[in-house]
Amino acid sequence: MPRHRRRLSGAIAVGALALSLSTPGPAAAVGPVPLDQITVTTTQLVPFGLQRPVALAGLPDGRMLVVEKQGTVRAYHPTTGLAADPVLDIRDRVDISGNERGLLGIVPAPNFTATRLVYIAYTSLPSGTLTLSRIQLGNPASERVLLTQPHAEFSNHNGGQLAFGADGYLYWSLGDGGNAADPFGSGQSLSTLLGKILRIDVNRTCGALPYCVPRDNPFVGVAGARPEIWVYGGRNPWRFSFDKLDGSLWIGDVGQGTREEVDHLRRNQGGANLGWSCREGTTVFNPDRCDPTKTYTDPVFEYQSSVQGCAVIGGMVYRGRQYASLVGGTYVATDYCSNTAWAVRANPNGTYTNGTIGEFPTQVTSFGVDRDGEWYVVNDLPGQMFKVGFTRTARS
Repeated sequence: MPRHRRRLSGAIAVGALALSLSTPGPAAAVGPVPLDQITVTTTQLVPFGLQRPVALAGLPDGRMLVVEKQGTVRAYHPTTGLAADPVLDIRDRVDISGNERGLLGIVPAPNFTATRLVYIAYTSLPSGTLTLSRIQLGNPASERVLLTQPHAEFSNHNGGQLAFGADGYLYWSLGDGGNAADPFGSGQSLSTLLGKILRIDVNRTCGALPYCVPRDNPFVGVAGARPEIWVYGGRNPWRFSFDKLDGSLWIGDVGQGTREEVDHLRRNQGGANLGWSCREGTTVFNPDRCDPTKTYTDPVFEYQSSVQGCAVIGGMVYRGRQYASLVGGTYVATDYCSNTAWAVRANPNGTYTNGTIGEFPTQVTSFGVDRDGEWYVVNDLPGQMFKVGFTRTARS
């Protein structure tokens, strides 16, 4: 989970600067309504009872899977509500010591309808090892561990997002190893999986590996580098998502205390360096870790930590039908503490427009999308679930 420094109260001053990517963004069509005329809305679906929900995933049958940090997965259906019993319970193998460890991510297999398989990311007993597994809903004994990364020294910065890209490969985010200031120098090191987003082929096996590394991964064949790495220089990329239209990658990377950032990468822009821990957002964090021979990818949006929030919660680009005329092509994220709804649009000329469009409920930890492209969010200690909508509101 993202780290929680302190709860902010009252109005949050906003006005973050829109930044240009080092490479042009997609020229996808966006909703024609100006951002200052849009307001996010939420409808409560589950008022209580979820145990620290941290992730959501839609199923082809209309259900939403809700991941609880303790190691359980619940199922919600619009017509029947939240099922009483978990559809998966792996509490016997999940390390929940510290605030940020636990079962952190889930994504259904592309052939879920036939197999009931999902991929999960969690911190495993006894020492918090970051673990990627494939498992069948309702059958904990079916788990097959695919990939692990030791993470025993500190309990924070575990990442945990899972998603399939348009290329059919599975992507997994891992934090930098924890504590503060990247003590291991993980962000800029290609010899560790910490502080990275990985890309692997889970449909095949290669040698002793229960997966394959795609041949076009950027660090295949690079001496000393882990070939699974797709993006590096992350601090704690808690939540990322793919735009369903153009396959581009949006990343919410939680900051140290100065900047929270959102990054946007073109499809197939493997090898991008997000900058940590040379940089935090666009500011220099540790000049000793900066390399003039490297190219750092600027965020497309950033805001000030401890003033405008405490931990960015990366969201998604809206590609549903119900609100397409309002927010089609618009990326929306929030913050764990301030609850601000941040909206970002990629312009055809490679620049970005951003604004605030209201607030989400307190302590949102994750967004999810159902089979129809409509959105949901869950929040942490309140243990609630909401349907997300948008309205047009003329503002003075």
